[in-house]
Amino acid sequence: MKLPYIPLKECSIFDIYNGEDATYSIPIYQRNYAWGNEEISTLIQDVYDAYSKTITESQMKTKCYYIGTLVSYYQGDNVYEIIDGQQRLTTIYIVLKALGIQIRNNLSFKSRKKSSKTINSIPHFDTEEQDSGIYNGYFYALNSIKELIPKNMIEKFKDFFSNQVHIIHYQVPKDIDLNHYFEIMNSRGEQLEKHEIVKAKLIAHLKSEEDKQRFHAVWENCCEMGVYIQQRYRKSMIFGTDLSSCEIVEFEDLPVSSSTINHRSIIELIEGNNTDNSLKDEHVLLDTFQPIIDFPNFLLHVLKIIKCQTDNINLDEFNLDDKELIKEFDNIAIDEEFVKYFALTLLRCKFFLDNYLVHHTNEEDSIDHNPWKLEYYQRGKRDYYADNEYLKNLGGEESKEIHHKLVHLLSMFEVTYTARQRKNYLFYCLLFLNSQNEFDINNYFEFVRGLANQFLHKIYLVKDNLNEINTPKPGSFDIAILKKTKKGWNINDDNFRSLESFNTIYGNGKVASLGIPLFIFNLLDYKIWEMYADQLKGSKLGENSSDRKRFFDLLGCSDFDLKYFRQFYFSRTRRSLEHYFPQANVSIFNNSINENEINCFGNYAMIGNEANSIGSNWSPIEKRNRYLDTSGKVHHISIASLKFFIMMQVVQDNKNTNISGLEWSFKEIELHQKKMVDILL
Repeated sequence: MKLPYIPLKECSIFDIYNGEDATYSIPIYQRNYAWGNEEISTLIQDVYDAYSKTITESQMKTKCYYIGTLVSYYQGDNVYEIIDGQQRLTTIYIVLKALGIQIRNNLSFKSRKKSSKTINSIPHFDTEEQDSGIYNGYFYALNSIKELIPKNMIEKFKDFFSNQVHIIHYQVPKDIDLNHYFEIMNSRGEQLEKHEIVKAKLIAHLKSEEDKQRFHAVWENCCEMGVYIQQRYRKSMIFGTDLSSCEIVEFEDLPVSSSTINHRSIIELIEGNNTDNSLKDEHVLLDTFQPIIDFPNFLLHVLKIIKCQTDNINLDEFNLDDKELIKEFDNIAIDEEFVKYFALTLLRCKFFLDNYLVHHTNEEDSIDHNPWKLEYYQRGKRDYYADNEYLKNLGGEESKEIHHKLVHLLSMFEVTYTARQRKNYLFYCLLFLNSQNEFDINNYFEFVRGLANQFLHKIYLVKDNLNEINTPKPGSFDIAILKKTKKGWNINDDNFRSLESFNTIYGNGKVASLGIPLFIFNLLDYKIWEMYADQLKGSKLGENSSDRKRFFDLLGCSDFDLKYFRQFYFSRTRRSLEHYFPQANVSIFNNSINENEINCFGNYAMIGNEANSIGSNWSPIEKRNRYLDTSGKVHHISIASLKFFIMMQVVQDNKNTNISGLEWSFKEIELHQKKMVDILL
């Protein structure tokens, strides 16, 4: 059937949720809401970036930001069944709620009462059962808004989000056969991705068919971000006989094609048919993991490394956001030599990413298991058979302590900078690893530890590098961390001295803090844990040892169970800022503590959304009792902040000496802040 018109309509977010009466119905065949913190924070960041550009370009009322498409089938009575775009549509609803914007139209989940009740109960969630995806999504949105948008811009941002953010609504005609429509959707394949366009542009510069095959193999093997690159190149000598180094230095040395992994049919797997001898030297089971970055953003890191090496970069203009992927490649002169060098650098960086940066296993976070791994893919010396290949901790047995510290440091960076376009630390690590002739774990640890301190002193303790809510300004990292040399740009390892004191920027209770970035809390927790790792070993662990007493004196509390230090790791759940003395209680104790005093570093800790939403209004002593309750009502991984455990122990110490309800007064807050800042600095 030929339509007389294309049924497309451009709608603002206001049109969708506050325009003409509408109910958007999510059918049962659609999957559950699945966007996590990264997707939600990226959407908010993208919209805020678009809003910021309208301010500088004076186009606030004319420039729109397009957020994607929505496909629906009109059922009558103002009800639209959502065929495509439900994840984005649900996220927009959640963000509107997090911004405090009223919503007139309905979003419902057909045959999913729990999901419908959860989304309609925002922000109080006064339902017995909750859809965890929607519940967590709301708090991810709240935290992202707090972290990314200055308070003085929030109202204008709301207006921009409602009126200038647009979506293309395609309404499937009434008389179309929906089954046929779904067949078309399923058979059409995905649209050409940006990175596929870049690949086509690059490969066009190669003259020989063999070179094109070499490039294609590198690209396709590297784009599988959750698989070790050594498993994609079988039997080649690219990574040496033990797979521990990237030895290819010439593009022509790359194999024309890489052997692929043999897959048995389902029937063969069911029947247990293992007669295929070709599997003897091929891996059937891939060692997969959750990647910390996606392929388009990774390509930008590789391109930036090349541009730094050749001094062909304007740091102010280069963008690690994959929205700018095609533009960044269009901005450089591409010839055959560049394409070959890019392929080699891509392969080398993928090797470093897989083997020398942390990744998250496919397991869930749990209190007794650190899901962050720093392992390289190793081959034994006997032969090339698959059963002689395995994963090995970086540095081996002789460097176990350094390895453990590196896992904590790198995961500290990773849980701080979750947005793909904000992973400056990852770029600096890759740039450092590319500059080394030989890998040494001690040098690498000193670099990563020094990088953390440079972030603190050169960025987070320099007011000019921070915005109104103390979030680093765009471009501040490269200006502070990189330096220009004769060979291009490299890491600046000069001595540093903070220009301002911690309290000058972040306050000490005399005035309310404007904001304290997540990095500050995460770096502090790492330094507390490192003190434990360095100072309490062997005989020093005894409860009566002078070293243990000195350790807890530095923390400012009495001795408590060391299991919290042994079990500690940087969980991805810790994204919520907790007032230990709750804001709701200030009016009750208005003679002893005020708003300024509770809004300072000494009264804050980072915990999981689950714990914060449950106990946000509990008193300090009640939080201590309930959070450490062994019944499991509050998942301990949600409160796995060492700073928070110290605060709870101070309250316990004061239980019998202070007036009931005042176990955590401003006196304790002020002293705790001093102790923590001393450790941080």
